[in-house]
Amino acid sequence: MSTYLGWHIRGYYDGKILLLEEGFNKEDCVFLDMELLRPGVRSVGQHMVMYDSRDKSGFWDTLDDCISANNLRHYNFKHNFIAKYPFGTVHLLLSILGQRITIPIEKSAVCPLLYTDGTFKNQFNYPENCLSWLEFLGADDAHNPLQKVFIDKHYSTFELMMELRILFDDIRRVGGGRRGGDKITISNSRGKPIQLTDEGHLPLETTLQAEAFLGVLSEKTLWPYDKEHWSWGPYRVTTYRKESIVPGQARYYDLLAKNPLSLAITSRNSIEYTIES
Repeated sequence: MSTYLGWHIRGYYDGKILLLEEGFNKEDCVFLDMELLRPGVRSVGQHMVMYDSRDKSGFWDTLDDCISANNLRHYNFKHNFIAKYPFGTVHLLLSILGQRITIPIEKSAVCPLLYTDGTFKNQFNYPENCLSWLEFLGADDAHNPLQKVFIDKHYSTFELMMELRILFDDIRRVGGGRRGGDKITISNSRGKPIQLTDEGHLPLETTLQAEAFLGVLSEKTLWPYDKEHWSWGPYRVTTYRKESIVPGQARYYDLLAKNPLSLAITSRNSIEYTIES
């Protein structure tokens, strides 16, 4: 979005903490890889958020400004959970933007794009569902960037495993030998924000790790990392409460009555949601 639309990254949200650059509000932004349940707040995500599309109970209006992959097909927990979207938000964005913009996908970009959200695992675990979604996203169109990712014969299975091993090594190197080199941590296990600098910026170690991983992605995708488009502060910090419940129709509508900021039905046993403290 930064490379092809000139967007600027103004903050981060992990369901517990929102870091937003000073001078900006939620309504100024487009939240990526999540569904924000607020009219006037734009978002694009790939999570299952609807319990039963036959009983929307006014909930649908909160998603007027949201592009949600599963909602595009009216997929919901009660009737379609097994067929939920199996890829990452980036693949949805590639399919949409590729209708207007030529987005080249180099061979070196295929591996990180299959790594995103465990897409390479889902291809082998749920091939029927993946093929259904590729058809829906128009991946067989020669102008669709997804064709280069999923259909063109770049790698044998063995070669892809080798490329994934190299990527995993890169991520560990960025993370100083630990897991998580591909993530920006903005809260701890208790849901408290990490300690920002006195000026309200991310800690230097966090910023350097993030920039190192963005450099890896830029090298592999050939999508330039433009430092001027990325903000590392100063931030305004908002703390939320993240909880979970077991899916159930009554519990789901009790949850909606709490006016959650975001939610995701992550498994048959859990709905994760965020409410304002």
